[in-house]
Amino acid sequence: MREVLGKTASEQVMVEAVLNSKFDVQKALDFVLAQDSKQNVKTKNEEAVTTGKTTKGKPRDSQSTRIDSKIVPKVTKMTVSGKKQAMGFEVPSVIAEENGHSANTPQKRPSSEDSSVTSGVVELGSKSALPSQTIQIPEEQSTVPTPVKKSSKTRQQIDVKAELEKRQGGKQLLNLVVIGHVDAGKSTLVGHLLYLLGNVNKRTMHKYEQESKKAGKASFAYAWVLDETGEERERGVTMDVGMTKFETKTKVITLMDAPGHKDFIPNMITGAAQADVAVLVVDASRGEFEAGFETGGQTREHGLLVRSLGVTQLAVAVNKMDQVNWQQERFQEITSKLGQFLKQAGFKESDVAYIPTSGLGGENLVTSCQSSELTEWYKGKCLLEQIDSFKPPQRSVDKPFRLCVSDVFKDQGSGFCVTGKIEAGYIQTGDRLLAMPPNETCTAKGITLHDEPVDWAAAGDHVSLTLTGMDIIKINVGCIFCGLKEPIKACTRFRARVLIFNIDVPITKGFPVLLHYQTVSEPATIRRLLSILHKSTGEVTKKKPKVLTKGQNALIELQTQRPVALELYKDFKELGRFMLRYSGSTIAAGVVTEIKE
Repeated sequence: MREVLGKTASEQVMVEAVLNSKFDVQKALDFVLAQDSKQNVKTKNEEAVTTGKTTKGKPRDSQSTRIDSKIVPKVTKMTVSGKKQAMGFEVPSVIAEENGHSANTPQKRPSSEDSSVTSGVVELGSKSALPSQTIQIPEEQSTVPTPVKKSSKTRQQIDVKAELEKRQGGKQLLNLVVIGHVDAGKSTLVGHLLYLLGNVNKRTMHKYEQESKKAGKASFAYAWVLDETGEERERGVTMDVGMTKFETKTKVITLMDAPGHKDFIPNMITGAAQADVAVLVVDASRGEFEAGFETGGQTREHGLLVRSLGVTQLAVAVNKMDQVNWQQERFQEITSKLGQFLKQAGFKESDVAYIPTSGLGGENLVTSCQSSELTEWYKGKCLLEQIDSFKPPQRSVDKPFRLCVSDVFKDQGSGFCVTGKIEAGYIQTGDRLLAMPPNETCTAKGITLHDEPVDWAAAGDHVSLTLTGMDIIKINVGCIFCGLKEPIKACTRFRARVLIFNIDVPITKGFPVLLHYQTVSEPATIRRLLSILHKSTGEVTKKKPKVLTKGQNALIELQTQRPVALELYKDFKELGRFMLRYSGSTIAAGVVTEIKE
């Protein structure tokens, strides 16, 4: 058989033929040749109408194939070019962008348009006269000027930049953290603000009021808006960072209510590390402000912490002013004391605003206070207007993708979810990601922003990612997700420039500390004291010091027990900052200068 047929028939076809004809060579040859002629007819048709897909379910009797073969040659170009278009779903949406439509249409819609275009072309081809077909061709070809891959790449670029501006009707995104001493009234202030803005409905509020009365904590009703766990409500203190969102005239605010109690400062650092701006709440009542502000109070520590974590704009809400009858003297006393301290901490005076408020009464939160005691001497903004006037920071959308994990949980479906703030770059559904330090890859199956599923998200967004292709055990809070092309480095040893705060015990070589970095808290030791630096110029004033005392600026080498994923401060400001704590108090703030191993 091979001699007769040569290489025209495949081995498989011959074997089948021989078996079917019960080893009769003549019959087998006839069978193969007959099949071959059928195949020829088929291939001709296939050239014409690509594998019958385009002739959606048309009967394939010999008559129609004959008719097809007559008409087809003219249609071939068209269907093929139509097919090309169907392959690249990106193309139509790019055109839509050029026409000025919103490019936020989901990916699915173009594909359906596409199929209708191709099927339309085929029907045209079969029904109408030839001239119309020839007119159709150049249009089809002109819509595919570039290879599909390139267009999808440029589309992503345009997409994220243009979309960022379009999103939320031109409203900018801002991450805000509320900080202050324990019992300064942070949660009540924020809860009342949300209630006045209509983010909490009256029925829920009424329920909280009834429940808090039952529990004997009637004044805590507004605080319960964000303090949701039983323990937080029972103890009357915030323990974890409560998160929610609300809108002002020009901004969409992601609000984080941080705990004030000094036992929960690690949680507060996690909240502050994700914020762009802060509201510092202080208690105006006699004795309370002093308790929070003097040594051991959290007002100072929180102020230093947010500044060290890169927050530059601050609104100081002088709360509980109704308890001192809105006295101007008390307000000025507090602002002058705080002003000096915040200036030392590194805030510019122009970036700090002071606002007298009452969280429980709801005065001066959303609208200017009508109370004559206050309007006599205070003509400034209310809290909401002040928050609205904050300048949003530059987002590093052009840098490689980085996301710090602040929570990990199991999803209902397959895979699991991580939440966190995107520090840099952008992400689209279906992107491959690398998690460091575990060094595992996975796929982002879904992205959720403010409880709504989205196709993409960029720097500054707080998102939940649904991930697949990876074990949940490998991921813990503090991991960093990055793109595969430009991964983040993981190390156990690095050098840093630190500023020592007010400390009682001088720091020596081998000093144990807790390293707080973004959402990570990791035990570490100070391995070497390299040099003491001049505060303003950064010149080395002393090499290899034996000890470091308060207020000094120094270069040190740190060693952690487990690897942490870090960036150099000069490359990524957000990911180069960290805090050092020791026995319940913050002893230093630092920036990463060199990654060792």
